[in-house]
Amino acid sequence: MHKRLRYSDLRHRGIVRNRTTLGNWIRLHGFPRGQLTGPNSRTWGEDEVDDWLHSRPVTPKPTPPRPPTSGRRRRSQSDDADTKPPGP
Repeated sequence: MHKRLRYSDLRHRGIVRNRTTLGNWIRLHGFPRGQLTGPNSRTWGEDEVDDWLHSRPVTPKPTPPRPPTSGRRRRSQSDDADTKPPGP
């Protein structure tokens, strides 16, 4: 018999953190739809979840470049030393 996973099992395994993400994965990224087991219950086969996980890319996404900052430039410490009045 194949094991069925509930939403709480997916959370405990670290697969998903919230229901919104799970819904997005089902609609947009091919996560298995699972099976309704009650009026408000859905379960997933352990095998189908594992297959989906193994089909995902394993390399991390590249870090996007930082956009240029807007506004005034911060003063550096050397600028502060030039503008301070001499001490007593």
